[in-house]
Amino acid sequence: MIETPYLLFLGDAPDQLAAKVAQGIKDWRPENAVGQFRMEGCKADMGLTDMSLVEAREAGAKTLVIGVANRGGVISQEWKKVLVMALEEGFDLASGLHNLLCDEPDLIAVAEATGQKLHDVRVPEVEYPIANGKKRSGKRVLAVGTDCSVGKMYTALCMDAEMRKRGMKSTFRATGQTGILVTGDGVPLDAVIADFMAGSVEWLTPDNDEDHWDHIEGQGSLFHVSYSGVTMALIHGGQPDALILAHEPTRDHMRGLPEYQQPSLQELRDLALPLAKVANPACQVVGVSVNTQHMAEDEAKAYLAQVEADMSLPATDPFRFGASKLVDALAAL
Repeated sequence: MIETPYLLFLGDAPDQLAAKVAQGIKDWRPENAVGQFRMEGCKADMGLTDMSLVEAREAGAKTLVIGVANRGGVISQEWKKVLVMALEEGFDLASGLHNLLCDEPDLIAVAEATGQKLHDVRVPEVEYPIANGKKRSGKRVLAVGTDCSVGKMYTALCMDAEMRKRGMKSTFRATGQTGILVTGDGVPLDAVIADFMAGSVEWLTPDNDEDHWDHIEGQGSLFHVSYSGVTMALIHGGQPDALILAHEPTRDHMRGLPEYQQPSLQELRDLALPLAKVANPACQVVGVSVNTQHMAEDEAKAYLAQVEADMSLPATDPFRFGASKLVDALAAL
């Protein structure tokens, strides 16, 4: 178990989105976030108190969580200096990066010398099966995006929270580092061997009551040439009964790919739905989730109204305006 509360390490994150792990913890488990540690040049800010390692320990923080998800998931030498000091100060370390803490000999040596723990949440701990495609009881919903990091996890968490508020049967199923750190459980999907990815999603979303909804945390995008494979595993392994289209309308290009533009919501619908019907012929697209954080409220509401008119689907920013429209659409299935 990863001990709480956390000090969120933002390192030298170049922008707010690069610190999406920290953002997710701060937004969904604020009671676990004592403060933030930022290095020189950091452009991200969670709005938490900036603390030194000593101050954070005095405030009760027990684990330094790497809250940055950089391209390639690497630990820089500058970061490592801070991580070593954190171990020496009495912190455990937790990370969801591809560059594992337990693969760094110097961190292992310091952890052993200080008696501190290294937690790598992106390490599969189960021997997952190969997917068999058999129909499972219960209901499942998956958010698919026009790009990476458009709010698919937030959409699932918001719908789960709204269902629980209504007394409906509902579970959020984490498939990435942030979701796992928020909920304490899940499948680190992009670290699973490719042949077993869809099977791991089947394992994560087993048979359940007919009126129970699994909210599967979305990953990547079918249109993102770097990360489309993980999305495909979710679509086929998850066998969703419903898809939510997720979009961030203010970007100039796809995340990390300046040469690529985001597809339209219509293009996303027309590609994702036929692929979902391969595993579940009854799957439907039921709503649109729009990340409007960079839009003024009036602009956001006008945009959502236009999306509803264009797509003939309910549209909302579930984190900003609530997930009721999306849950209503699911409940009607």
